[in-house]
Amino acid sequence: MPALVFDCDGVLADTERYGHLPAFNRTFEEFGLPVRWSDGDYAEKVKVGGGKERMKTLLTPSFVAEAGLPADPRLLDEEVGRWHRRKTEIYLEIIAGGKIPPRPGVRRIAAEADAAGWTLAVASTSAERSVRGVLNLAVGPELATRFSVFAGDIVPRKKPAPDIYDLAVARLGLDTARALVIEDSANGLRAARDAGLGCAVTTSAYTAEEDFTGALLVVSSLGDPAGQGPDPAGTASEVLSDPFGADPSPYVRLAALEFLLAAVPGAH
Repeated sequence: MPALVFDCDGVLADTERYGHLPAFNRTFEEFGLPVRWSDGDYAEKVKVGGGKERMKTLLTPSFVAEAGLPADPRLLDEEVGRWHRRKTEIYLEIIAGGKIPPRPGVRRIAAEADAAGWTLAVASTSAERSVRGVLNLAVGPELATRFSVFAGDIVPRKKPAPDIYDLAVARLGLDTARALVIEDSANGLRAARDAGLGCAVTTSAYTAEEDFTGALLVVSSLGDPAGQGPDPAGTASEVLSDPFGADPSPYVRLAALEFLLAAVPGAH
């Protein structure tokens, strides 16, 4: 059977702007660090895969000295680990508060795929606890049990390296020609393609202007009909690139994803 593999942040929910960014800044404040990321700052930071890796971009010699941090690399790594654990706790509190809406179409498409017997998975470079929290929010606790989750530091390299997708393919025994990834960033698209997987893109808050050359489909969101999804009025899916003619308007259905898998062998 086919497989549908979702990225987490920006795909399942708009977590970057309304979850991760405030969690980073609250963490910096709690630890007395002389930094606060603006929305513009974070638009650049999201291009770095992994939360700890984003934090490590701060560690210039002048920042380390100003913040009174240890110069020893091992001790500095331990300190970043402390920051990241606390950031994850704050982020999970934000997710549990239910104030971050799931992205349109995610629960609907996942339910359609599950009913059709597709394998479901999430592959993300975020911490596993964070990913599971967002997954429960996006699709509901019952459907979330149908997903395999690959997340965090279980691979040596973060996206845009393909490691997390390579692991998912190996662990689940996927046929790469029958698996489709849903991503929201150019880094994620590159990771999926380098793992031999076809990729559709739903652009998110910080990624709309990125280069998605090579994506099988690019849409503003998966969309939802009226009466379904986070907006009761429904959400239209704006098609930004449809090179193979999947024609998913007014919203993406599972049939469009099946079409992409069937119609474009070798395009992965």
